[in-house]
Amino acid sequence: MGRNELVILALSASSPPLAFRLLSSLRRLHAPDRLSFLPLLGCVSSLSALSAVHALLLRLGFLSHHAISLALLKPYPLHYARVLFDEMPQRNKCTVAYNTLITACFRADDLGAARHLFDEMQRYKRSRRSVVSWNVMIAGCAWCKKDDIAILCFERMVREGEVAPDDGTLAAVLPVCGRLGNVGVGRWAHEHARKSGLLDRKVHVANAVMDMYCKCGDVHSAREVFKGMRQRSVVSWNTMISGFSLNGHGIEGIELYREMRTHGEMPNEVTFLGVLGCCAHAGAVDVGRDIFQSMQLEHGIEPVIEHYGCMVDLLGRSGLLEEAYALIQGMPMRPNAAIWGALLSACHAHSGISIAEVALKELINLEPWNSGNYVLLANLYAETGRWEDAGDARRLMRRMSVQKAPGQSLIEETEFQFTNI
Repeated sequence: MGRNELVILALSASSPPLAFRLLSSLRRLHAPDRLSFLPLLGCVSSLSALSAVHALLLRLGFLSHHAISLALLKPYPLHYARVLFDEMPQRNKCTVAYNTLITACFRADDLGAARHLFDEMQRYKRSRRSVVSWNVMIAGCAWCKKDDIAILCFERMVREGEVAPDDGTLAAVLPVCGRLGNVGVGRWAHEHARKSGLLDRKVHVANAVMDMYCKCGDVHSAREVFKGMRQRSVVSWNTMISGFSLNGHGIEGIELYREMRTHGEMPNEVTFLGVLGCCAHAGAVDVGRDIFQSMQLEHGIEPVIEHYGCMVDLLGRSGLLEEAYALIQGMPMRPNAAIWGALLSACHAHSGISIAEVALKELINLEPWNSGNYVLLANLYAETGRWEDAGDARRLMRRMSVQKAPGQSLIEETEFQFTNI
């Protein structure tokens, strides 16, 4: 076995320190070549270790090798990567180098620098933008929570037509469309996926299309995509079941869960979150209880706090406040604010004042800054004629210096337009 193969073998065993020791030992026996360092550069996580490898590469004269300079660029934080990039000769500043540095900019939340580099790429023949370049920009904007800019970047990609969107492009832009509710761009992406064959060839693209439609409230279109899929993964089933839950189509979600089991697809933790949400919307308490109990008994899946939250919501919506409270008391983990909030909301809907008071005390301990807890209890007292208690709740809120958040609403209707960024 060669020296380079030994280093790679150590790395495949998830042991970078062993790989470093092997390389150090091999240097005393054989002069390492540049291929000895490439696998190491892909796994170095310590800045001090990276600096040591960098210094060794410099001393051995390997930095002139294009593959080494590119591999060294990737693990460095932005400041160091930028210095290294600026020191590279222009002939080595290829598309991959620019893509790597742009990715580093997004990791450092420097959107301005990323956009500058993206525009700069087109000045040089060797660094022309590839589909990966566009994908990095779209995904990076989404990573930095700049969804509107991600959409504009996608529009620009389509308008300029340098390269066609691929599955990576669609996987990056479709979740953005879902978050923004921008069904216009989402439909265009869906149509492109259909015409290019990506919808049939790439399961994750079809899953992303379904998820986008569900989050935009178009369950019918999502269902049509699901029906047309030649191949499905557990994510496909989960996406559709969760989409039914998100849009209040509880019965359809339960039926799809049963269909999933009939097809022999094994559910996972996400499946149960979706179907329990469907049970809550459908008011299917008995079905929800059976499914919740089956998680561990039939599938060996230990419920986590989110599953308990779904059950509290299911029981609370059905007015079973005592059972919901007993479930919370028997949880193997400490209930969080979402759990107590679901119970408190149910108490408000079903006038369960005694349990609501317990839930409120727990919520105040967990998040004393949240004005909604005080307002909800005050409203509950007022609706049952306990005006003095309602006043006490509001006075407590003022005494705790909690400010009631003003209400807000946003309605946006957009079409797919091409706009400069």
